[in-house]
Amino acid sequence: MYRRIVVKLGTNLLTGGSSRLDAPLMSALVSQVARLHEQGSEVLLVSSGAVAAGREVLGELGVRIPSLDKTKISRLEVPYRQAMAAIGQGRLMREYQRMCAQVNIPVAQALITHKDIADRLGYLNIRNTLQVLLAFRVIPILNENDVVAVEELEGDVIGDNDTLCGLVSNIVDADLLVMLGDVEGLYTADPYIDPEAELIREVHDIEAVQANTLSDRDTLGTGGMGKKLSAAGLATVSGTPVVIASGHEVDVLIRITSGESIGTWFPARITKPESRQRWMLSATVSHAGLVIDQGATTALLEHNRSLLPAGIKMVIGEFDRGEVVPIFSPDHERLAVGISNYRAADVRRFVGLRSDQIGEVLGYEYGDEVVHRSNMVKV
Repeated sequence: MYRRIVVKLGTNLLTGGSSRLDAPLMSALVSQVARLHEQGSEVLLVSSGAVAAGREVLGELGVRIPSLDKTKISRLEVPYRQAMAAIGQGRLMREYQRMCAQVNIPVAQALITHKDIADRLGYLNIRNTLQVLLAFRVIPILNENDVVAVEELEGDVIGDNDTLCGLVSNIVDADLLVMLGDVEGLYTADPYIDPEAELIREVHDIEAVQANTLSDRDTLGTGGMGKKLSAAGLATVSGTPVVIASGHEVDVLIRITSGESIGTWFPARITKPESRQRWMLSATVSHAGLVIDQGATTALLEHNRSLLPAGIKMVIGEFDRGEVVPIFSPDHERLAVGISNYRAADVRRFVGLRSDQIGEVLGYEYGDEVVHRSNMVKV
């Protein structure tokens, strides 16, 4: 069983290629998510469909909606699409809330932009929020914030939910990413044009096949197979395997997570620990760090413990919350590197104190640990 699963639902899947949300299909998918949830898995949904839902809302009101060619989006058309997203996001979430309430599962909305992820503190806050939601057994429903993410609507990237799901898989250390659309997977040619096109069951070298992907045929969505491959590349290089499959397959999520071969499988190109360790080692700040006492040294090296304020002797240099800092022994030997939950100025204020005193000293807190053991690599 996969512990943590990111599921991406494409616009064409959720609308059936029409201008309305396909409620029966959405309900069937939510039912599968509920079954995974009951089995103990943590599921995050990256859902498209806000722009299409906005069209649906206005259509019900009799408002004339112009037809736009997504491949020729002008500056004047971007605000139109942003307005559709603003209108439709409420409808989309209402449907998810209604369907999930029927199976007693709470949901939460998270709208994200590229700037949120690129910013170090933004990245850390997104990760922490999603971790807490999953701990409360809430299903996060994520979407690119179309109202402010102009780059997506103009055809640039984050800038689509395919890419977003690859990034989210990395942020939450997902065990599996499932990208569901209206095609069965990656083909040797466009199956809508070439009757001899064959489904590719497994891909080990994404770069080698990117030049031979099927064309961007989406009418309502923004992601073609090329973007799905790029997203698969983001996830697999971070240690998360990926499946691209059709959401129209009966019990597709249940069958995939049970090990059945459906769609196209992309095995992880590196293990998650290796990916995380390489990132932390490469992202470590210079001319800064934490010097710890002998007791904390023993706790870290021999018992794999987190670094608490009581074990810190001295703070060297400056670093921000969320940065990767080196950890030194009393003799200034480099022992490990890890992501700090606090900035250097904050740590200096509670060096040597108990964890329960952090809030008293700062007036706020980001946890008992200065560096949690899951965010630490021994060197």
